[in-house]
Amino acid sequence: MRAYYYDDIPGDQRLPHDSGIPVDATILGVVGLRHTFVPIPVPMMGEYPTIDDICRERGYVIRDWIDVTKEGLGDIYEAKIASFFKEHMHEEEEIRYVVEGSGFFDVREHPTDKWIRCVVEPGDLLVVPSGIYHRFTLDSKDKIKAMMLFKEDPKFTYFPRSDAAEKEPFRVDYLKQIAVQ
Repeated sequence: MRAYYYDDIPGDQRLPHDSGIPVDATILGVVGLRHTFVPIPVPMMGEYPTIDDICRERGYVIRDWIDVTKEGLGDIYEAKIASFFKEHMHEEEEIRYVVEGSGFFDVREHPTDKWIRCVVEPGDLLVVPSGIYHRFTLDSKDKIKAMMLFKEDPKFTYFPRSDAAEKEPFRVDYLKQIAVQ
């Protein structure tokens, strides 16, 4: 997975916005991101033995799919894309295994507050920790299909960035965890 600092130049969020400054795996680890490349099974028959192993290892018991395309989301497509790109965090970690298409996960580096852009493509399994501010967008291909993994029934509760959100227990825990590194 390629990662770099976002250039912050206004414009279409689906463009690369590559500042030319790469971010290595050490920095991604410091902010709490976990990335694993898991080759897509061929032929894709719905069996994912490596994903099964990861689920057992990390305690993921629920799987679901998200198909972010104009065809897949219909009339709510533009609204959904806009909502994904608003800076937010969740109380549970966000796990995505990309099987088709591509897009960008942007995460806030602490304490610099810079955006780190992670390019996700088929085979990328990304774990975004609870309590980290992030956002997501498709790239210019306008398509991604990903498996979502959960430890319990998903809440899908977004906490937009705010003074109140900074006091949420999962945010406080996240900041403690990354301060140790």
